[in-house]
Amino acid sequence: MIRSLLISRLAMVALAALTMTACSKNDDDEEIIAPPVDPNATVLKGSLTENKTLTADKVWTLKGYVYVPNGITLTVEPGTVIKSDKTEKGALCVERGGKIVANGTADKPIVFTSGQDAGARAPGDWGGIVVLGFAKTNRSSTPVIEGGLDRPYGGTNDADNSGSMKYVRIEYAGIAAFPGSEINGLTLGAVGSGTTLENIQIVYGNDDAYEFFGGTVNAKYLVAYGTADDDFDFDFGYTGKIQFAVALRDPAFVDNGDAGNGIEADNDGSGTTAAPYTRPVLSNFTFVGPNNATGTAANHNYGNRWRRAVRFVLRNSIMMGWQKGGFSIESDGTANDYSGTGGTSEFKNNLVHAIADPYRVSGLTSATLTAAAVKTKAESEGCKTYATAADIKLTAPFTLNAPNMLPATGSDALTGSSFTGLDAFFTSTTYVGAFGTTNWLATWTRFPSKGQ
Repeated sequence: MIRSLLISRLAMVALAALTMTACSKNDDDEEIIAPPVDPNATVLKGSLTENKTLTADKVWTLKGYVYVPNGITLTVEPGTVIKSDKTEKGALCVERGGKIVANGTADKPIVFTSGQDAGARAPGDWGGIVVLGFAKTNRSSTPVIEGGLDRPYGGTNDADNSGSMKYVRIEYAGIAAFPGSEINGLTLGAVGSGTTLENIQIVYGNDDAYEFFGGTVNAKYLVAYGTADDDFDFDFGYTGKIQFAVALRDPAFVDNGDAGNGIEADNDGSGTTAAPYTRPVLSNFTFVGPNNATGTAANHNYGNRWRRAVRFVLRNSIMMGWQKGGFSIESDGTANDYSGTGGTSEFKNNLVHAIADPYRVSGLTSATLTAAAVKTKAESEGCKTYATAADIKLTAPFTLNAPNMLPATGSDALTGSSFTGLDAFFTSTTYVGAFGTTNWLATWTRFPSKGQ
């Protein structure tokens, strides 16, 4: 028994010695060190193949065009920051049937931004966000979204749901795949009314801030700051509703190749009568132009540019400081739908100022509407016209990095709204413009100098 135990122990010692020899490092061997893994750097590229959540504890990078295809949901946590790759400029495209659920909070907004360091950022550092849906457009065949993304949009489901975006900032976006085909800050192609868009800010977009190609999506609390081209662009049969929105221009920055407007809207690019007609229904906007500030760039244009057979409703809003015109009508169809018997367009209970031509008409061949007639009609329907922007009495609307658009004491903006005929989507207010006594821009928006 003792002999057996002794043999067993000797065997164990020998095995241990053999193991130590096998595991010992030869001094001549090169030590292999695994490359460090950065747990806070995560790159998104190509098409997602499964549902994905972007968490706020990581730095996320879009490398090239990133797609959320049919059946896939991209979820983004509050407080998450997503940057673009510096060399392979990113863009995010939510395809038809895909969803984005990016719900930040006032204290923890979600930020999509440039990959450059502060001070070196520039409009056009990356693409932007594109959301595509199955709602109607007025195209006779299925269109493909611009910007080199080559993804279809449109269908027959006006209640389509592409997800939800709340408290989101999109900074320094807007690249052109080729001339006339751009990605905007937020591009919406046939997005349906089941989608939620609330509290979104576009900062220094290099093309349009928001562009709606058809669709029925509704929105509240939208901000466009320092846009190069148009702040809000409607086309291809958009029929949604928007309430509480701001456009604030940087006088020194505008698209060198195109005029920058608060709104630019067309039924389509050729001004046809294709249905459904583009007819946004809008209330409580504040459009702040450059107001002829020193250094104002030449291509700053109109507060509202309604053209090419478009129809519209704009109520309870303010436009001030626009260089070349305030409320502009530019086609026979648009003129007739505004001023003709049974016309479906409305411009009511608005405060209007522009450096030149608060009301203007151009491009008409058969309609007989004049700028004087537009002014008379607008003022008969609750609008007021001002000789200077200061007469509207907003607190500090032209203070670029710290704007305050609340009405000051004695401002006409404190009263005068009307919601008669508007549906339950719209929150009734006593004031006109985007603000009463509460500054809903607080905490989640940013008004940097360009590049910061």
